[in-house]
Amino acid sequence: MRSYNPDLTPPWKRSAPVPEVPADRDLVVEEVTTGFCGAVIRCEAGTVTLEDRFGKHRVFPLDPRGFLLEGRVVTLVRPSAAPARPTRTASGSVAVPGARARVARAGRIYVEGRHDAELVERVWGDDLRIEGVVVEYLEGVDDLPSIVADFAPAPDARLGVLVDHLVPGSKESRIAAQVTSPDVLVVGHPYIDVWEAVKPSSLGIPAWPRVPRGQDWKTGVCRALSWPDNTGAAWQHILSKVTSYKDLEPALLGRVEELIDFVTTP
Repeated sequence: MRSYNPDLTPPWKRSAPVPEVPADRDLVVEEVTTGFCGAVIRCEAGTVTLEDRFGKHRVFPLDPRGFLLEGRVVTLVRPSAAPARPTRTASGSVAVPGARARVARAGRIYVEGRHDAELVERVWGDDLRIEGVVVEYLEGVDDLPSIVADFAPAPDARLGVLVDHLVPGSKESRIAAQVTSPDVLVVGHPYIDVWEAVKPSSLGIPAWPRVPRGQDWKTGVCRALSWPDNTGAAWQHILSKVTSYKDLEPALLGRVEELIDFVTTP
């Protein structure tokens, strides 16, 4: 048979529950036994320090039902610690709490595709908003020379372009060589796709698989890693593992930083 301990205290002698109130700084309370009234200036383990209107300090224990707040009995409790603000952005820059996004500059950064744009936003988004730099994606660079001409770059409207697989002898390198404006900077990374710029260790894989020529690279990666044959879902998985610049290869990090500096330098 289950036992229980009934409360035999008469109802008129039972203490009504009172609210617990965090002893936040500047909260004005009155200590019930002494009548000392003051503002909280410090709350440490087990005690609270009050300061009255004459500047006098007194320390009291955080006893249950020990204070009056606006005439009502309360139990003061130690306030919970405020969550620490990040001191660095995902790119490693010094964080600026409360900073507002700057009005967009005339200059732009172009990247090849949506995945490139999402990865840049993931790591450099805070920095780009503070600098007022907009990132747009091109869906490939085959028409880069005409796109640059339409943009009409100028000293006060510089254009930076990030190109995938920009290695000597590649189609991308030949296209990039056609862009000669001093107000345009075209840089690139050596990877076939920006997926490869994410460190394998961040994904829990030993290395990015080699995909035979002639086969769609992303589809081949999914199959080699036994991922579902869905490149969109695969990318979301990859992106979710990127929390800071530490998850990216230096070959991409340096190029993005170079582009941001280029379009923001007067």
